[in-house]
Amino acid sequence: MNLVGDHTDYCEGFVLPLAIGRDCVVVWQPRPDGRVVVRSLEIDGEADLAADGSDDPGVVEPAWARFVAGVVRALAERGRAPFGFTAALSSNVPVGGGLSSSSALAVALTMVGASAGKLDLDRRELARAALEAEVLATGVPGGLMDQLVSLFGKRGHGLLIDCRDLSISPVPLPATHAVLVVHSGLPRALADSAYADRRAACEAAAARLGLGCLRDARRDQVVDDQRARHVVSENERVLEAAAALRGGDVDTVGRLMLESHASLRDDFEVSTPELDLLVELLVAAGAVGARLTGAGFGGCVVALVQRNHADDVAARTVLTYEKETGRNADAFVAVAVDGAGPVEL
Repeated sequence: MNLVGDHTDYCEGFVLPLAIGRDCVVVWQPRPDGRVVVRSLEIDGEADLAADGSDDPGVVEPAWARFVAGVVRALAERGRAPFGFTAALSSNVPVGGGLSSSSALAVALTMVGASAGKLDLDRRELARAALEAEVLATGVPGGLMDQLVSLFGKRGHGLLIDCRDLSISPVPLPATHAVLVVHSGLPRALADSAYADRRAACEAAAARLGLGCLRDARRDQVVDDQRARHVVSENERVLEAAAALRGGDVDTVGRLMLESHASLRDDFEVSTPELDLLVELLVAAGAVGARLTGAGFGGCVVALVQRNHADDVAARTVLTYEKETGRNADAFVAVAVDGAGPVEL
């Protein structure tokens, strides 16, 4: 879940996400026939693929199995031996919520595939392979933030990630406040959204400025380009928010979250009326700050609230939102946890 810094990762910018206590778990065992067979406990169908990565991830059925095919191919390109395995997976990460459900799946499968294929990759390379698998599966040219935080998450902390050099700095979260997530009831699918168009607009803006990416642009260079203006200002907000968290200045973090949402709404145009309403209701109920989280186009908002008022803020927000929209909302307090790893059974 991202606290501040959206649509900056693919511009080599800065992000401030945290790994939350929702999991995608994969249990596996080797098999001798050169096949990769995976079943989901929640979704019908089965992935049954060649272990050498020869199956085209873009056409595999059922659709969720494309992530398995993407992982097998991405790892094969990194030298994975074609060893087969059987696996079962289960996830409680909300699908289409802007909470990186697809990345959780890709990271878990990548760790399993590498282990089953006896391929030793460091965590940054695992993140790159998981991202490549997602792109192969969906055709959406995403950034690396979700995979990195899934692998490097630290309990009680957000992560300040520099998406150029992939350096990661833990940032302590305030003990006095909770991170509240509210799902709008509006599902989000990046493959059906304007996500790729937004990325292309950022790349075009950088090219017009003669830059490799918008990370290097200045505010005065992007005054007349709303897409680029968001990226430049959002990078500044991420760095300011990380400094404020380290200094215990929660009010500044809240202000920056609201500014981030306004920028995503007005300059980047990835919000929706439902997300805007949730932000307004959360602030009216007592949140210090709130914003959409993830790529937008639906999904979730995130808010910073006093810990002892979190349940009340959540209940008031959900009740009013459902009355005004007729949509069911779901709210929960997100706990920052350690990143992905082996589970002892």
